[in-house]
This record gives sequence, structure tokens and C-alpha cells, in this order.
Amino acid sequence: MRRVNESVRQVLSEAMGQLKDPRIGFVTVTGVETSSDLRHARVFVSVLGTERKRERALEGLQAAHSVLQARIARELRLKRTPQLTFEYDPSVERGVRMTKLIDELAPDDSE
Repeated sequence: MRRVNESVRQVLSEAMGQLKDPRIGFVTVTGVETSSDLRHARVFVSVLGTERKRERALEGLQAAHSVLQARIARELRLKRTPQLTFEYDPSVERGVRMTKLIDELAPDDSE
């Protein structure tokens, strides 16, 4: 299943850049969890920007899910093509916030 998840993630990452929907800005696919029967796949995405941009990007991705599913079916030879659902992954945002906090607390070596 790890190989399937990684293959789906790679195909979706490549396909995201080719979508023409203006709602989908800078979106990164951070992970995929495919069910064991290949019927469903949860796609975790990170979106840079405000909460409104995040909501619009998720709406755009949901609207484009049939195009993305067709791409998966064309590029990967799976018994079934999973139904895609998109979820926001806050881990990247949390990491950026933690880095900023660490930088604020760390002593400045330039002095």
C-alpha cells in the first residue's frame, strides 16, 4: 500500500501544476492514504496563503477530482481507481510556525 500511496501522490503532484482552475494556487500534495480495497483515497494537501485561499483551493480540487482520477487511471495500472477526497494538512504550516518560534528564542550569533 505504501507504493500505491506514493505512486498516487506523484501522479497527483504532477497533475496539480497542469490544472487551469484559478482557485488552485500553490498546492502541495503532502500524502495519500488509500483504502486497502482501492475504492477511496484521502489526499492531504498543503496550501500557502490565508484560510480563504485554503478553502478556495480545496473547492477547486474537489471540482477537479474527476480530471485527477482520470489521470491516475491513465498513468497507474490499478485494479480500481480510487475516489479522491481532499483534506488540508496543517503540518507544513505548523512547521513554519515552529521554525519562527525557534528563531525568535535562539540567541543571535551576529552580535
